[in-house]
Formats: sequence, C-alpha cells, structure tokens
Amino acid sequence: MTTGSGDEMRRGPGRQAVEGAFTFLEMMVVMTLILILAAMAVPTLQTTIIRAREAVLRDDLFTMRKLIDQYTIDKQEPPQSLDDLVQAGYLRGGIPKDPFTGSNKTWKVDTEDVPIGSDQVVPGIVDVHSGSDAISLDGTPYSSW
Repeated sequence: MTTGSGDEMRRGPGRQAVEGAFTFLEMMVVMTLILILAAMAVPTLQTTIIRAREAVLRDDLFTMRKLIDQYTIDKQEPPQSLDDLVQAGYLRGGIPKDPFTGSNKTWKVDTEDVPIGSDQVVPGIVDVHSGSDAISLDGTPYSSW
C-alpha cells in the first residue's frame, strides 16, 4: 500500500512538482505581448533618430551660414571653399559631417558674386546646403534647406 499523497500519484513515479514555474503557453503569451510592444516602439524610435539628425543639420547649416557671413565681413571677401573657414579659424573643429551623408565632403555650396565696396564684386560662397538627396519628415529635400 502506498502512503503518498494524491498529487504524487497523479505525477507518476520519479516526477517532482515544480512550484512557481511557467507553462509553455504562458511563456508564449508573454513573448507575444513583448513582440507587439516592440513592434509599436520601433517606428517611434526611427522617427526620433531622424528628428535628431534634422536638428543637427539645422544647427550645422545655421552655424556655417553665420560663419560665411562673418568671414565675408571680416576679410572683405567671401570664402572660396569651406576649407577657408577652417584655415582662418572660423570652424575650429573642422568642417562638420553632414548627418545624412555621414561625410564632410558632401556639402553643396552656392557661389555668387558678392559686392565688396562701391564698385567691386568678388565671387565666393554665399550659402551651404546638405548633399543628401533624402526627403525630410516635413516633405522637403534636405538639399533645399
């Protein structure tokens, strides 16, 4: 005659009950919920990264445009290249990388004749744009900023 409890008889000989363990179904439900939440978070994360890059681009463009104007006023002639800003000490850290192309060589510059004095005109850089062909979150190309 067996003196074991009713639970031991249902488990069978040699099996022990594991209390507090999760069943396979419970684990699958939890994993499914985690995957659903992650799938909802990924687009938000991607948008946040793009917004951060756009903010860096806006700041870099503002800084470089301000320094182009300052260089033109100080030197009485516009810079001939972005490297002129670096050589003259206006961009101490070097030309910044375009956040969308990942290179500091892809900046597009607008060159025009800049009036210096009453009857003198000198060609040089007057504006700078991103070299990226991508479209921003507001629908405009970065190269038009």
